[in-house]
Amino acid sequence: MLDKYDVIVVGAGHAGSEAASAAANLGSKTLLVTMDMGRIAQMSCNPAMGGVAKGQIIREIDALGGLSGIVSDKSAIQFRMLNLSKGPAMWSPRTQNDRQLFNIEWRNQLEKIQNLDFWQDTATRIITEGDRVVGIETGMGIKIYSKTVILTSGTFLNGLIHIGEKNFGGGRAGEKASYGITECLNDLGFESGRMKTGTPPRVDGRSLDYSKMEEQFGDPNVTGFSYLRPQTLKEQRSCFITYTSPEVHELLKEGFEHSPMFNGRIKSIGPRYCPSIEDKINRFADKDRHQLFVEPEGWDTVEIYVNGFSTSLPEEVQLRAMRSIKGFENVKMFRPGYAIEYDYFPPTQLTHTLETKLVKGLFFAGQINGTTGYEEAACQGLMAGINADAVANEKDPFTLSRDEAYIGVLIDDLITKGTEEPYRMFTSRAEYRILLRQDNADIRLTPIGHKLGLASDERLALLHKKEEGTRSVLKYLDKTSAEPELYNEYLAYVGSAALKQKVKLRSVLSRPQVNLSGIIERDNGLQDLVRDYSGLGKDIEIQAEITVKYEGYISKEKEMADKMNKLDQFKVPEDIDYFKFSSLSMEARQKLSKIKPTNLGQANRISGVSPADISVLMVYLNK
Repeated sequence: MLDKYDVIVVGAGHAGSEAASAAANLGSKTLLVTMDMGRIAQMSCNPAMGGVAKGQIIREIDALGGLSGIVSDKSAIQFRMLNLSKGPAMWSPRTQNDRQLFNIEWRNQLEKIQNLDFWQDTATRIITEGDRVVGIETGMGIKIYSKTVILTSGTFLNGLIHIGEKNFGGGRAGEKASYGITECLNDLGFESGRMKTGTPPRVDGRSLDYSKMEEQFGDPNVTGFSYLRPQTLKEQRSCFITYTSPEVHELLKEGFEHSPMFNGRIKSIGPRYCPSIEDKINRFADKDRHQLFVEPEGWDTVEIYVNGFSTSLPEEVQLRAMRSIKGFENVKMFRPGYAIEYDYFPPTQLTHTLETKLVKGLFFAGQINGTTGYEEAACQGLMAGINADAVANEKDPFTLSRDEAYIGVLIDDLITKGTEEPYRMFTSRAEYRILLRQDNADIRLTPIGHKLGLASDERLALLHKKEEGTRSVLKYLDKTSAEPELYNEYLAYVGSAALKQKVKLRSVLSRPQVNLSGIIERDNGLQDLVRDYSGLGKDIEIQAEITVKYEGYISKEKEMADKMNKLDQFKVPEDIDYFKFSSLSMEARQKLSKIKPTNLGQANRISGVSPADISVLMVYLNK
């Protein structure tokens, strides 16, 4: 007989691992149910974390006290900060990871948590009483009871794997699918659908000729994800870049008639922004080549992930086409790429806490909500874990707004707009990108995480030190003048006009061509000041420079966010009958009735609800 729990988490992928750690670290008695204890937080697709917008999410998870950033840093084999040639809103950290080490490190982190128990089994049914969840039933026929349940089923719900004309049940390569949960939820009144995703072949790195490829090195100065800086990479492994060609495309086309994508066997929708190689050839017929990233799977393995070559074509077609790629002439394949179809539940059936509207205490997180990507899943897991703990222990719910975090953007998009294709985060989805930078996630979120009880005292102390250092540098720039004879040679070098008289250093730094590092090199006082904040000097330098260069943009975005947030203050009663409002368009009545927004701001973001409809609701609420 198993104990009764505060929180049961079903599934130990990226969402489930963050959910279980958050709930248990907050004090809830938590059970993590997984089919295989050896595959906790498995990197089932590419061996990497972060990237554009996704790196910002990992920083946010870390700032709140989640574990993805720490695990990514400890298992990294390469680090790069992407988009440094663009503005700071676009800078995005990314790690290449050792797949096995990532898995082992996650398990180690979870096993250190006192309130967390594990159970290796399959969940087959949700147990409810009235409109409330009370537990789960497993494949072994065991009933486990809990105040709350978080479902993080990934691609396992009725998963079906496709390779050419072959298909078979599975949640991932070599792992069985999960059956029963979808049918149970449908019986409870939930709406479900099907999505698809895919993965490339894995190949033997010993069979590749890297001399024919472009080498991609890691950054010389490694930052990492976590603000705790758990370790710095002393050595890095390179990735490589190569390309497809017209010959490769022709060889792939020979298998199109056997492709489940084109012969009708796959009817579900895949990720638009991460298409298969056959989809790229079909959609972008004018392009004669596509970029491929050749990514090592770890320190001590020869296995290679062929990023950009996702496919479900027959294995012999995959191999023949790859052998026409530069550097792949003698390639040996470890396993072919495949596509997988799985069940998901449209996320408009959730509240902002990721609790379902139909069943109290039941939460969904990750790909079950129609998202794609480790990072998108992990942040949902974190939020579901925090809120399941809140429900179990009668605490206040926790949500993040669109101007507080990319996490807030993602969840609001999902529950307000829904998704009919796998949702992936982009910087363009956020209205307030200059506020939601990767460098200031700790400033935005660590005080919130500390108040929740998730972010440690150490994190808060580091943040306070960083903020104090930034204020000191800005104060120094405001009061100290630049001598023309000391700076004019540097200004000429960077292509900026010479100084004719002394001006404050802040004025010099505000010039587009000037960097704070260039000023620090020429100012001993500033060098000493930054040196005093050992280990945080670069962070302080970045904060001070962005504050000076972008203060106008930052204040404008804050002003815009404040205006939009005023609509959020108009709370909308849950029991409104929108069909009684003849002044509302029929589409607005239907959408509002389905989504049941909690405030006017959310109503305003629903596709199909016009400004005129919002005006009608505002008049009603004012009455």
